[in-house]
Amino acid sequence: MSNLLYRLGRTAATRPWVAIGAWVVLALVVIASSVAFGRDLEESFEAPGLDSYQAAELLSGAQADEGGIRAQVVLEARDAATALAPVESALEKLPHVLGTTSTVSPDGTVALVRVQYPAIEHLAASDLDNLKEAVADLREESLTVEAGGDLFFAFEEAPVGLGEVGGIVVAMIVLLIAFGSFVAMGLPIGMALVGLAVGVTSMKLVTYLVDIPAWAPELAAMVGVGVGIDYALFLVTRQREHLAAGMAVPEAVGRALATAGQAVIFAGGTVVVAILGLLVAGIPFVTGGGVAISAMVLVMVLASIILLPALLGLAGHRINGRRRQGVDGVHRPSTGWYRWGAHVTRHATAYLVGGAALMVALAAPVLALNLGFPDDGAKPASTTERRAYDLIADGFGPGANGPLVIAVDIARDSAVVAPLAAAVAADRGIKAVSEPDIDRSAGVATIVAQPTTSPQDEATRATVARLRSEVFPAVLDGTEATAHVGGQTATFADLGDRVQERMPRFVVAVLLLSFLLLTLLFRSLLVPLKAVLMNLLSVGAAYGVLVMVFQWGWAAGLIGVESTVPIVSFIPLFMFAILFGLSMDYEVFLLSRVREEYRRHGDNTRAVIEGIAGTGRTITAAALIMVAVFSGFVLGSDPSVKMMGVGLATAIFLDATVVRLVLVPATMKLLGDANWWLPEWLDRLLPRLDSASVEEESDLTSSSLEVRGFPYDDTERFARRG
Repeated sequence: MSNLLYRLGRTAATRPWVAIGAWVVLALVVIASSVAFGRDLEESFEAPGLDSYQAAELLSGAQADEGGIRAQVVLEARDAATALAPVESALEKLPHVLGTTSTVSPDGTVALVRVQYPAIEHLAASDLDNLKEAVADLREESLTVEAGGDLFFAFEEAPVGLGEVGGIVVAMIVLLIAFGSFVAMGLPIGMALVGLAVGVTSMKLVTYLVDIPAWAPELAAMVGVGVGIDYALFLVTRQREHLAAGMAVPEAVGRALATAGQAVIFAGGTVVVAILGLLVAGIPFVTGGGVAISAMVLVMVLASIILLPALLGLAGHRINGRRRQGVDGVHRPSTGWYRWGAHVTRHATAYLVGGAALMVALAAPVLALNLGFPDDGAKPASTTERRAYDLIADGFGPGANGPLVIAVDIARDSAVVAPLAAAVAADRGIKAVSEPDIDRSAGVATIVAQPTTSPQDEATRATVARLRSEVFPAVLDGTEATAHVGGQTATFADLGDRVQERMPRFVVAVLLLSFLLLTLLFRSLLVPLKAVLMNLLSVGAAYGVLVMVFQWGWAAGLIGVESTVPIVSFIPLFMFAILFGLSMDYEVFLLSRVREEYRRHGDNTRAVIEGIAGTGRTITAAALIMVAVFSGFVLGSDPSVKMMGVGLATAIFLDATVVRLVLVPATMKLLGDANWWLPEWLDRLLPRLDSASVEEESDLTSSSLEVRGFPYDDTERFARRG
C-alpha cells in the first residue's frame, strides 16, 4: 500500500491540475446526480419489532388520525372557552390539517387544541412554518397562544449559531499557531470544506442504499469537518518535516502520503468500521445515520489522498512559515515533547496508575445512566414549545404533554374495547382516558390515555410497561384481540429499551473489528488490545460526564440546560461509534510513528519518546480543533445536540491528553518489547501492507530528526534525566 500511495502522492504533486481536475469532475458528478436523481431524506424514528411500531402500523393501516403526528396549541385567557372557537377555526384551515380536538382546563383559563396531521411522509417543514405563522397571528394582548408537539420535533431545525462558526474560527487560529503559515492553515480548512460539500450532497444518493434520516447530514458534517481537518493536519505536518530535511516538493509529498497517508486510510477505515457497527443495533434510523457519517468520512479520506497532495504540490515551500525556520531554512521544533515523553516513560508506573484512576473516576457515573428523551420541558423558556409545555402542565397535568395512543386490533370483536378502556383508566399511572374510537371496517380501535406523570419521568415508562404486561393481558387473554401502546412517549421508551438490549453486541462487534484492523496494521497483539482498552476508557469517561451534567445537573446552567433530563436513547450508540473511531485517529497516528522508530533501531523506550516528540504537537493541535468544533454545538438550544457536543468534546480532550500522551506511553514503556510480539503462525497468515518504501521512509524520518538538530543521543539524555 505504501508504494502505491508514494506513487500517487508524487504524481499528484507533479501534475497537480490533473488531480484537482479529477476531483472537480467527481464533485460535479456527485452534485449533479444528487440534484437530478437524489431522494428526499427520511423524517422517521421507526424501529420495526417494537410494540410502539406495531401500534403505529395498526393506526396507519386503518388510516386512523392518530396514526399521523400532532401539534398542540395552547391558549391562556381569562375565559379560555370563549377564545377557543376562533383559534380552533383558524387552525383547521391550515394545509394538511385533518382535524382538531379541544378541551378546557378545570379553572377555565387554559384551553388545549390538539391539531391532527397525517403521517410524516405527507408533510414538510412548510407545515410547521404555517402553524407558527397562525399562532403568531392569533396572539392578542389578552390572549396568550403557544404551540408545541410532534410537528415541532419532526421539523424544527436548530439555527446555525455563532458556536458552530466559532468552532471553525478556533480551528483556523490553532492551525495558524501550530504552523505559523497562512498557507499551511488554509489547506486543511479548505480541503475539509470542499469534502464537506461533496459529502453532504452525496446523502441524497446514499438513500438508494439505505434510508437516511433528515438529521443525519448535520451530525455527519460535525464529524466530517473534524476528521477532514485532522487528516489534512497529519499529512501537512509530515510534508513540512520532509521539506525541512531537504527533499524536493514531489518527493516530500510522495513520502508523506506513503506513511501519514497510510495512517489516514487506516484511521478512516477504523472510523467507518466503528460507525458501521451501528448496523447490529437493528434500528433503521440509527443504521441510516451511521451510513451517512461513514460516507462523509470516506469522502474526507479520498480528499486527503487525492486532492490534498495536489494542493501540497502547488503550495511548494510556501507551506513553511518563516517563524518556524532558522537561518538555514531547517525546522527546529521545541524540545518540550521530547522532555515530556522521557519524563512519562521514566515515571511510567505512577502515570499509569494516576491516569487510569482519573479515567475510571470520570466513567463511574455511567452506572446511573438513564436512557430516555428530553421533552419540551427541557428547552429554554424563550421557546414557544417550552411555554406551551408549561401551560399544558399547569392546566391539565404533566401527562397531557405526552399522551399514550393505544391501538387495539379488535379481531372482529368490538366488545373488548369498553372493558379495556375501563381497565386502562383504572391504572394508577393514568389520569384520564378518551372515549374509544372504533373503526369497524378496519377492525381497529383507538384509545388515548393521559399519564399522571411527564413524558420523561421514569414513572411514565413504568406505566407503559405495566399496561403491556398486566392490564392488557388481564382483559384480552382468551380473546383474539391485541393491544399496543404507541405515541411519541412510548416510542422513545421503547427505543431506550432496544438500545440497552442491543448495546452489548454492538460494542463487541466494534471492538473485535477494530482489534483486527489494528493487528493487521501494527503486526502486534498487545498494541491493538491496549488501544481498545484505552478507547473504552475515553468513551466511558464521556458517558460519565454526560450523566453528571444532564442527569445530575452539575454545571448544567453554564451550557444553558435548565433542568435535569435523561440521556437521549440513541446518543450512546452514536457516541460510542464516533468516539471509538475518532480516538483511533490519534492512536494510529502516534503508534505509526512509534513503530517506524522501533523498526529502525529496535529500542522500545526510545521509540516511544521519539513517537511522542514527532506527533505530540500535531495530536494536541488536532484535538484542540476537534474540541472547538464539537464545543460549538454545546451553544445550541436543543438538549440532544448539546449532549452530543459535550460528549464528543469531553472524550476527544481526554483521549488526546490523558490517554494518548500519558497512558499510552506509560503502558508501552512498561510492556517493553512485548508491545510488538506477534506469533509467527499469525504473522504468516496476515497480509502485509508494508513494503521497502516504508523501511526507507523510517530511515529517512529518523535521520531527519538529526537534520533538525535532535540527534538520538539527546533522546537518550532526556530519558536519563526525565
